[in-house]
Amino acid sequence: MKKIVQSIFTFLLLLNLANAQELKSPNGNLEMHFSLLSEGTPTYMLSYKNKAVIRNSKLGLDLKNDANSLLNNFTILDSKVATFDETWEPIWGEVAQIRNHYNELAVTLNQKVTNRNIVIRFRLFNEGLGFRYEFPTQKNLTYFTIKEERTQFAMAGDHTAFWIPGDYDTQEYDYTKSKLSEIRGLSEKAFTANVSQKSFSNTGVQTSLMMKSAEGLYINIHEAALINYSCMHLNLDDKNMIFESWLTPDSKGDKGNIQAPSQSPWRTIMVSDDARDILTSKMTLNLNDPCKIEDTSWIKPVKYVGVWWEMITGKSTWSYTNDYPTVELGVSDYSKAKPSGTHGANTKHVKEYIDFAAKNGFDGVLVEGWNEGWEDWFGHAKDYVFDFLTPYPDFDVKGIHDYAKSKGIKMIMHHETSGSVRNYERHLDKAFQFMKDNGYDAVKSGYVGPIIENGGNHYNQFMNNHYQFVLEKAVDYKIMLNAHEAVRPTGICRTYPNLIGNEAARGTEYQAFGGSKPNHVTVLPFTRLIGGPMDYTPGIFEMDVSKLNKDNHSHVNSTLANQLALYVTMYSPLQMAADIIEHYNQFPDAFQFIKDVAVDWDNSVYLEAEPGDFITVARKAKGTSNWFVGNVNGETPRISKIDFSFLDKDKKYTATIYADAKEAHYKTNPQAYTIRKIMVTNKSKLTQLSASGGGYAISITENK
Repeated sequence: MKKIVQSIFTFLLLLNLANAQELKSPNGNLEMHFSLLSEGTPTYMLSYKNKAVIRNSKLGLDLKNDANSLLNNFTILDSKVATFDETWEPIWGEVAQIRNHYNELAVTLNQKVTNRNIVIRFRLFNEGLGFRYEFPTQKNLTYFTIKEERTQFAMAGDHTAFWIPGDYDTQEYDYTKSKLSEIRGLSEKAFTANVSQKSFSNTGVQTSLMMKSAEGLYINIHEAALINYSCMHLNLDDKNMIFESWLTPDSKGDKGNIQAPSQSPWRTIMVSDDARDILTSKMTLNLNDPCKIEDTSWIKPVKYVGVWWEMITGKSTWSYTNDYPTVELGVSDYSKAKPSGTHGANTKHVKEYIDFAAKNGFDGVLVEGWNEGWEDWFGHAKDYVFDFLTPYPDFDVKGIHDYAKSKGIKMIMHHETSGSVRNYERHLDKAFQFMKDNGYDAVKSGYVGPIIENGGNHYNQFMNNHYQFVLEKAVDYKIMLNAHEAVRPTGICRTYPNLIGNEAARGTEYQAFGGSKPNHVTVLPFTRLIGGPMDYTPGIFEMDVSKLNKDNHSHVNSTLANQLALYVTMYSPLQMAADIIEHYNQFPDAFQFIKDVAVDWDNSVYLEAEPGDFITVARKAKGTSNWFVGNVNGETPRISKIDFSFLDKDKKYTATIYADAKEAHYKTNPQAYTIRKIMVTNKSKLTQLSASGGGYAISITENK
């Protein structure tokens, strides 16, 4: 009997080994185990320096109207391992070169009962794991509909998390910091502040999800290369601390229609015992395809000003007239309309911004509210559609183009779709040609309001395909794209670097809608910016919004020095000086930093970082010896201590420090700042106060 038991044990052990695969990161710190459960369910585990990060977690997809689905009854048909190591140069970025180094395991699974094959591909980098499902060409799996993806992330503890609720339509929330076990109680409260979603789970959160374990591990869950697929949210089983993927549905509740050959986006898990490693990681970019644009010479980082903040605050209006309706819908006769007198996008005012941009070395000017239809949209017709071709009577398209060209300034077009995406697609060719004919090389698109077609939410497969369609169509016309209210980025800007920016999070505009938490900008680089740069629109100098609109009592929860630092800490090749001209003229010494700061970089060194508390980063301007340092701080004042070892040896530099004054506070004294100059070398050290909601910015130039 003993021999029989021993034989059975040996057989089971050998069977388990045959169904198990192991993969290590190039530096050996991360280790991933793949295996099949007894019923043929694929699972994986992940550890970091022998500490559990992801406990045994199931993989698979539940298919609609399919009794078998892709969940179990699998056997391993084949497995292949590989190592990849390359260095590539981004068109723009935080660094001039990016290393793409990983070990790979590709496991081919066969479902015997259906004779279907799928491949689960794992890539293990030094900073984390990426994996995806692949559906090869085959007879028994060509067209199928996803009912739900069942990817699990079983956490190893009740971690502290920075999260926003699982809304299908917006990421424009302040982040909540809590234990995972507290999400259920807090999520509904956070959600009720924004009622855009039609379906909601009390335990649902969005990615990128940032966490910290009690043992000091920093863990981030996101996705990469979101192409022809629904955006992933995460539902939490808070009794077992297991997150499971929750895809955005369409109007029928379906999560995606797939035609093989195809693949899912990468599911990503970044982990380190140093928070700075999360910020420096380029894993999300590396999981995307290389650039598909042959000639990228027209893609340029942009620093711009614009007619925008005055409308956000209510000082000016987008619409030419307050009358509604001036004409029947679809008929253009605005010459008969009475001007409101507060329309921001008028020729005289726009020329003032062009003059200001030219005088101060900016690249471009954005104008919102230039085209017909805004009073219809804001008035009654919420399904109104813009034509993207017809300006208001007080906006001289050709005259402004000629004037901007004479000043060496590029104009930035604004396309608000009002959620009617099919209408936008129908007009895209004419709209983009209109832009090129009038000297516009960049467009800011908008998707405010419910999506009219296919389910009415922003992040399902249909809408993600739309965003991709617009991006690729823009390449045909050599147009750079900055999409607002679109899906959160997942590194696609590597493949299509004309995606020069996105909003997809709670930006500066919400400071005029009631404010954001003072630590908001210390969380965004750990969450939203994991997938790509954000058009955050920093640079607000007047924090009391009522100075622009007496009926708006919002307050910008930031010090002026913090606003300067954002140009360095909130990485983007698209940076706006968002305040109005008059406020910059009041503080010309502080405005000098915005004029000087670069938007493209050769190197970036993260000096300090703790999500929700503080971030300090130094960046070297592209093609120069100039460095810029930015520090943003959360609610609690602190002393920042950094050294300048990132500077070249045997060289001397002048550092101009823009910092919070001793009495500075984001709420009570936000405009209290100091400016001083010091000499520094790579051996210098700095101790600097960061106030509540404050920070500092440093401009460093070599002494030649």
